[in-house]
Amino acid sequence: MIPGISQRRRFADLSEQEVLALAISSEEDDARIYRWYAQRLRHDYPGSADTFEAMAAEEDQHRSRLIEEHRRRFGEVIPLIRREHVAGFYNRRPVWLVENLGLARIRTEAARMETEARDFYLRAAQRTSDAGTRQLLDWLSAAESGHEATWDRLQEEHLPAPARAGEDAEAHRQFVLTWVQPGLAGLMDGSVSTLAPIFAAAFTTGNTWQTFIVGLAASVGAGISMGFTEAASDDGAISGRGSPLKRGIASGVMTALGGLGHALPYLIPEFWTATIIAFVVVFFELWAIAWVQNRYMDTPFWRAALQVVLGGSLVFAAGVLIGTA
Repeated sequence: MIPGISQRRRFADLSEQEVLALAISSEEDDARIYRWYAQRLRHDYPGSADTFEAMAAEEDQHRSRLIEEHRRRFGEVIPLIRREHVAGFYNRRPVWLVENLGLARIRTEAARMETEARDFYLRAAQRTSDAGTRQLLDWLSAAESGHEATWDRLQEEHLPAPARAGEDAEAHRQFVLTWVQPGLAGLMDGSVSTLAPIFAAAFTTGNTWQTFIVGLAASVGAGISMGFTEAASDDGAISGRGSPLKRGIASGVMTALGGLGHALPYLIPEFWTATIIAFVVVFFELWAIAWVQNRYMDTPFWRAALQVVLGGSLVFAAGVLIGTA
């Protein structure tokens, strides 16, 4: 036992029976995780769902073999011991509880699950001096290595290249709808709509601190407004645009950042230095908007740049004219 933590055992203190019981419970837990992934993916990604169902069945087979080995060596009664009962044992991060978990993240987590189990058993086998325990841990490591090969085989069987390409395209579409589109709308709103009040304040007052306060208020206010509007306007159930919370966060944060980009230079006391830096920041903001449109919306770069620059120039000109009137 570890002093002060009596509920947890060190792996080195486990008997061979307890190690076998730990492997059994781990295989059972992993099978349940795979089946939960399969259920969540069934509607949008049936090929991947079939793959995870098959992986769960493989885990069940390994668990059955481990139970048979336990029955042969130690009898019918299997000790109750799980990963959380053992200090230093790998833990599964409960990512399966996260709503709207992306397909790529689920695939990554599945690969990590198998790698963690294999590496742990391999390291444990190298540390033990008991021949029987070493043999047992080597077998478990080989079984987990087999899981990795099984994962590749099942992907080819249930998710051939055309189906995987289709699922990847759907996952990309969901990413664009949930994160990129709201974030781009926020960046455009924050970068363009705040040009007029910030530069109007700058050329009216000639005071950098007052200009910064106006920019800060406009950026934060616009970010809050855009975030709430995006989150409240569509719950994603019909449109399929994903979590309203994620969309609201993307839109609100990018709106605020878009405005703060050219407000922050006015923390510099010298007016024209701050203004010139703000001009440069605006240029990079507009370039970033055009790049995102080209990268994720398939908009030709020069057309996107022309649209953004034209809109930004009109708003900027309005701000300067109002500020110098």
